[in-house]
Order: sequence, then C-alpha cells, then structure tokens
Amino acid sequence: MDKRTAQVERNTLETQIKVNINLDGAGVSSFSTGVPFLDHMLDQIARHGLIDIDVTAKGDLEIDAHHTVEDIGITLGQAIAKAVGDKKGMVRYGHAYIPLDEALSRVVVDFSGRPGLVYDVTFPRAAIGNFDVDLFREFFQGLVNHAGITLHIDNLKGVNAHHIAETIFKATGRALRMALTLDPRMTDIIPSTKGSL
Repeated sequence: MDKRTAQVERNTLETQIKVNINLDGAGVSSFSTGVPFLDHMLDQIARHGLIDIDVTAKGDLEIDAHHTVEDIGITLGQAIAKAVGDKKGMVRYGHAYIPLDEALSRVVVDFSGRPGLVYDVTFPRAAIGNFDVDLFREFFQGLVNHAGITLHIDNLKGVNAHHIAETIFKATGRALRMALTLDPRMTDIIPSTKGSL
C-alpha cells in the first residue's frame, strides 16, 4: 500500500504555512500557528481522526486571525487532497455524532472531488476567549475547497460556545476517519460508479 502522506507549503504576503499529514497515523499532532484555540481544535481532528498532523504557520496576526485561520484550512485541504491520491480502496463517506455535555453536533463527509460546505452552526457568543467564532466557517470553507470534499456540519444542540466548537471538530475528525478507512473489499477500486473521483 502506498503511504498516504503529504507535505504542503503555502506562502503568501499574509501567511507562510507548512503542513505535514499522515492519513494512516495515530493521531499525533504538533501545532504552532499563533492561534491557540485553533491549535486546540485541530488537535481534536488529529486525535479523533487518527491522522498525524503537523502545522506551522506565521501570519499577520497583528491585523487579526482571519488570514491565518483561512489559509491553514486551505493548506490542510491541499495536503489531504494530495495524500488521498486516486482514492482507491477508500470507504469515501463518513459521518459522526459527537456530544460534549449539553452540546451535540453531526458531521457528514463525502470525498466526492466536488467542494461543498453546508454549515449550520450558531454560536451563543461572538468569541471564545479572543477567537472570533466566524473564523470557523472560513477554516472549513478553505478546507473543503482545496480537499475537494463535501462537508455537512450541523450543531444540533448546545449553549456553551466552547462545547459547540469542540463537538464540530471532534465530529469532523471521526467522520474523516470513517471516510478515509481502507476497505479490504474495495482494494484497487475507486468508490464511484463513474470510475473516478
């Protein structure tokens, strides 16, 4: 089996980002982004997705975190797309319901090759610490656009903003884990009637 790993570097006038990823990892992660709450959320994807992720980012945080968060989503999406390759043998679809105390979220993913985000999450406040919750949508939009995935994110219940955020990232990790699993009955088969994804 080919290793499903990738390294991607993205440099703009606003951000410089490096991502290393192993889709068949153990959930080992390392983050240095300058945005601590995002690091905490990315760790949920790694841990619950059993994906090894290493992200280093330098961005124009003196302005705000928008460019850094969005561009990390873009670069992580590029790394995922590169690592999955032709998608032979993959389950392709994944879903997860994740609770955290009063919060409950559902995430469904399809490695369709077609970027699409349906994001139905309403936070009870505008910021978690100093993290602007609007940036979560920007992160996921960058991720789906460059990973070539369809992603449905629904927060079903919740009153604590931190809990809501954590459930959507944990559920994203678990849904990715399911979709990325290699099915021994699908060896060398692309999971589409079209013959390509």
